[in-house]
Amino acid sequence: MMLSKKEVTLKKVALCVKALREEYHITSSEFYIDTGIHLARIEQGKTNVTITTLQKICDYFNITLSDFFVMLEEI
Repeated sequence: MMLSKKEVTLKKVALCVKALREEYHITSSEFYIDTGIHLARIEQGKTNVTITTLQKICDYFNITLSDFFVMLEEI
């Protein structure tokens, strides 16, 4: 079965968030303690991420939204 465009985008966001977290050697628990954001469903591609949440994620990893979207395009 072919994935919808929405499902592909959610999967790309999931992969980017997980890659950033792993690059910085941060556990999902540590991330939650620092930000209050649960990453499990985001990293599984099972939830839409609001732009506000995405901005908080980017701020945590000290990248811009533009940087994040460039990462999405590279996947």
